[in-house]
Formats: sequence, structure tokens, C-alpha cells
Amino acid sequence: MKTISKLCIIIAASASMLAGCAGEYIVRERPVEPVYERPVAPYPGAVWISGEWVWRGDHYERMRGHWERPRSRVWVEGHWRETPGGYVWVRGHWQ
Repeated sequence: MKTISKLCIIIAASASMLAGCAGEYIVRERPVEPVYERPVAPYPGAVWISGEWVWRGDHYERMRGHWERPRSRVWVEGHWRETPGGYVWVRGHWQ
């Protein structure tokens, strides 16, 4: 079970890195945030990385959050930025 969880985290992280290579995609309305429970931390000191919105062809899709080992001082959550044409997702990052 732990191996499957680790594999899912690696796949999700890889997908988010590849999605980060794309440009900004503007939508008129922000997608509705899904509601789901955060799982229990797998080890002490784990940092919760909230889900990210990823562009899939013609719309944003929500990737679920996951736990990570800290890489830097703090995780900055992703957020929606308003633009003249609508909204664009700004990815979360370590700072």
C-alpha cells in the first residue's frame, strides 16, 4: 500500500511539473473547489501540498493534494489571479 501511495505521489508531482511548462490559460469563471478530506500525515514533519489546478485541453482539472517532505522553509499555496480577461491559476511553490 505504501508503494502505491508513493507511486501516486511521484506521478502527481511529475504531471504537475509538466503542466507547469505550459503557458497561462485564462477562464472567465474560477472552477468550483472540490471538497475532500485531508488524509492523516504519513510521518512527523510532513507538509500538506494542497491540490493544484492543471490545464487539460480546454479546461482546468483539479489534482488532489498530497504530503511531502519539506524542501525549503515554506510552501506557498497556489491561487487564482484575476486578469482583465478572467482568472488564471498561479501554481504553488516552495520558498
